[in-house]
Amino acid sequence: MNEQLVADGAPQAVSGLYQPRLPRWAPAALALGAAVVAIAIGLGAGLGSRVQWGLLAGVLYVAATFVVAARVEGRRQAKDRLATSLVWVCFLIAVVPLVSLMWETIARGIKVLDGNFLSHSMAGVLTIQPGGGVYHAIIGTLEQVGIATVIAAPIGLLTAIYLVEYGRGRLAKAVTFFVDVMTGIPSIVAGLFVLSFWILMMDNGYSGFAGSMALAILMMPVVVRSTEEMLKLVPNELREASLALGVPKWRTILKVVLPTAIGGIATGVMLAVARIAGESAPIVLLVFGSQLINNNPFEGAQSSLPYYIYEQWAAGNEASYDRAWAAALVLIAFVMILNLVARGIARWKAPRGGRS
Repeated sequence: MNEQLVADGAPQAVSGLYQPRLPRWAPAALALGAAVVAIAIGLGAGLGSRVQWGLLAGVLYVAATFVVAARVEGRRQAKDRLATSLVWVCFLIAVVPLVSLMWETIARGIKVLDGNFLSHSMAGVLTIQPGGGVYHAIIGTLEQVGIATVIAAPIGLLTAIYLVEYGRGRLAKAVTFFVDVMTGIPSIVAGLFVLSFWILMMDNGYSGFAGSMALAILMMPVVVRSTEEMLKLVPNELREASLALGVPKWRTILKVVLPTAIGGIATGVMLAVARIAGESAPIVLLVFGSQLINNNPFEGAQSSLPYYIYEQWAAGNEASYDRAWAAALVLIAFVMILNLVARGIARWKAPRGGRS
C-alpha cells in the first residue's frame, strides 16, 4: 500500500500527488486588490483619468495573477491563469466603450424621446426651437431599407447559390473577386455611382429610391458572403441522398439545401439590413433630406434617421442636440431589434438533435 495512515485510520494522499489550488475567490480578490492599488497609485502620481486607472489595474491584475499562481500552483498552471486573465482584461477593454456609448446615448436621448417625438415631423418647427419629432425620418428609413432589402436579398441569395452549387471555372472566380471588391467599397463611392448614373445621366430627381439603390449595393456582398458560408455548412450527404433518389439538382437545392440553411441565411440578411440602416453618406448625396413626411420613396426628397441625426447636429443648438441624441437612440433600438430578430430566427431554425 502506498497510502499513509493517520491516527484515526483514514487514508491520506501521498505527498507529491496533491496539487495545491487557489481558492475560487482568489481571482476576484486579486482584481479588487489591483483596482485599489491602481487608484492609490493614480492619486499619488496625479493621474486624473479613470481610463489610466483602469489600464493600470488591468496590468497589475494580470501580473499579480501570474505571480501568485506560480507560487501556489506552479508555472504550468500559472500560464493557464495568465491567458485567462488576459482574455478577461481584453473583454473588459472591449466592453467599456460599448457600455459608455450606450449610457451616454440613453442619458442624453431620453430627454425628448416620447410619444410626441415619435409621432411628429419637423414641419413648421425651427431648429432652434424645442419640439418636433422624428416620424418622417423613421418612415424614410423603413422604406429605404425595405426597398434595398427587396433588391439585394434575392440577388445575393441567387449569387451565393451559383457560387456554392454551380460555380466552376473563370466566371465563378470573377464573381468571387468582384464580391470581395464590393465588400470593401466605401459607402460614399456607392452613393457617387448612383448619383452619376441615376440622377445626372438619367435625369432623375432626388428620392428615397435612389438612396435604396446605393444601400442595396452595400448590402449585396454581405448577403452573398453570409449565405455562401451557410450553404457550405449543409452536409454533402443530404445533397447526395436527394440526387440518388433521382431528384433534379434544382429541386434538391430548393427542397433540401435551402430549408436546411434557412436559419443562417435569414440571420445574415438581418445583419446586412442592420449594417445599412446606419449609413448616412449615400443618403446625404441621393435623398437630400426633408422636414416633411414623404410616404412616396419614388418621388421627392425624403429624410432618414442617419440624415436626421446629421441635420440636427449640424444645426448647433441645444434643442437640435437633444433631438439628434434621441434619434440616435431610436436608430440603436432599431438595429438592436433587427439583431434580436436574427438571433431568434437562427435559434428557431437551428437543427435539433433527434429530429428527422
